[in-house]
Amino acid sequence: MKGTFMRINVLQHTPNEGPGMIQSWSQENGHQMYVYHPYQFGYLPTADETDLLVILGGPMSPNDDLPWIKQERELIQTLIDQDKPIFGVCYGAQQIVKTLGYAVTKAPAKEVGWAPVYRRDTKILDIPEELDVLHWHEEMFEIPEKAQLLFSSDKVENQGFVMGHRIVGLQFHLEPAADNIREMIVNDFPYLKGSVLNQSTADILTKAVPYKNKTTLFKLLNYITN
Repeated sequence: MKGTFMRINVLQHTPNEGPGMIQSWSQENGHQMYVYHPYQFGYLPTADETDLLVILGGPMSPNDDLPWIKQERELIQTLIDQDKPIFGVCYGAQQIVKTLGYAVTKAPAKEVGWAPVYRRDTKILDIPEELDVLHWHEEMFEIPEKAQLLFSSDKVENQGFVMGHRIVGLQFHLEPAADNIREMIVNDFPYLKGSVLNQSTADILTKAVPYKNKTTLFKLLNYITN
């Protein structure tokens, strides 16, 4: 798929968590991106018009009993059956796991802010052994049987997985650039309360986004679309 035009369909689940640097990757590779807001408008793309599905984070849980959440999983299952690439972030990764029949539960610690994750698998070449990433979650996913654990943090083991050559799910966020993080903070700063990372809004905002977050994000997207 790499080197050819793709239609990238993005499922966005809250106004302040957009595609961020995923959009930069799309533009640099000459693809077209369509952003859907199923939580507001109720529309989803079809599998036939999807070359890459990106499922972003949000304040909801995949355990919530909402029709559009179940419809998302139907789309995910169809794309898995068609061997099409899927990239899930936070809630998005959890949706993939739920689709595969595995559990999403409360994490042992609520992580909100910057903290390192560590590579646990070398299947994807040239991924850094450690990344300083943005966390924004209090649930976690079970690792599917056919997937490999890709990243862990000090507080939550299951931080990322890769399944085959088409699916990557991350519990943390590589996609936000500095402007995106400012948007998250000014709109969702109350969520910092109760985080084991004990970071203030100033702590998060003054941290420069590491450049290798962008390069790692691009490597992951290249891997599942190559």
